[in-house]
Amino acid sequence: MTLRPATEEARWARILLALLALAVAVLVLALPLAAVFAEALRRGWAVAAAAIAEPDTQAAIGLTLLVAAIAVPLNTLGGLAAAWCLAKHDFAGKRVLTTLIELPFSVSPVISGLVFVLIFGMQGWLGASLQEHGIQVVFALPGLVLATLFVTFPFVARTVLPLMQEQGREEEEAAATLGASGWQTLWHVTLPNVKWALLSGVLLCNARAMGEFGAVSVVSGHIRGQTNTMPLHVEILYNEYQFAGAFAVAALLALLGLVTLAAKAVLERLTGRAGGRAA
Repeated sequence: MTLRPATEEARWARILLALLALAVAVLVLALPLAAVFAEALRRGWAVAAAAIAEPDTQAAIGLTLLVAAIAVPLNTLGGLAAAWCLAKHDFAGKRVLTTLIELPFSVSPVISGLVFVLIFGMQGWLGASLQEHGIQVVFALPGLVLATLFVTFPFVARTVLPLMQEQGREEEEAAATLGASGWQTLWHVTLPNVKWALLSGVLLCNARAMGEFGAVSVVSGHIRGQTNTMPLHVEILYNEYQFAGAFAVAALLALLGLVTLAAKAVLERLTGRAGGRAA
C-alpha cells in the first residue's frame, strides 16, 4: 500500500480549492474593477475625458501626484534606514523600532488623521503656535503629506527587511574589514543586493499613497480644488450625483493601481531570475 504524504492533497481537493480561490477573486476583485471601467465609459470616451479635464479634477490629480512625490521618497529613505538598522545592527530599543514600523498596520487611518488634527489643528497642541508663524498644517498640503507618510511608512521597510535578514551581515562585515565606510558599504554592498525588493516596496508605497482615503480625509478639510486628492474627489462627485465624473476619476485611479501591480509583477520576475543566476 502506497502512503501519500500528509502535505499532498487529493487532486479533486486541489481543483476545488483553485476554483474557490478563482471565484472569490472574480467576485471580490475582477467584477468590481470591471464595473468601475464600464460605468466610467458608459456615456462614452468624450464624457469621461471631459470629466477628467474638469479643473477641480485636474487639481485633485495634481495634488495626489504631488503628495506621492513628497511622501514616497521620504518613506523610501526612512524605510531603508529602518530595515538597515534592524537587519544589520543590534541595539537597545530594537523591538520598539519594529513595533513602530508595524504601528500603521494596526491603527485605523482615520485615527491617525485625528491625531494629526489634535496635534496641529487650530485647537491642538501646536496649531496656534504654528499659525502665529504663518504655518498651516491641517487643511493644507503639509497635513496631507504627514498623514500619507504615516500610513505608507511600513511598505518599504517590510519589503526590504526580510531580504536583508536572510542575506545576513557577512558581506557588510567583510566590507568594513577592508576599510569601507558605512556609506560605501550601503551603496556598494547592501543596496545592490536588495534593489529589486526596494523598488517593489517603493511601488507599493506609491500605490497606497495615491489611493489613501481615511487619513487624508480627516486632515484635508475637503476644500475643493485645493486639498482634495483623487479619492476624496471621487467621494464628492459621487455624493453630488455626478456619476460619470466620479467613475471616470475612479477608473483613472484604478488604472494607476493596475500599472503599479504590473510593474511589481515584472520586478518579482526579475528578482526570481536574479536569484536563479546567483544560485
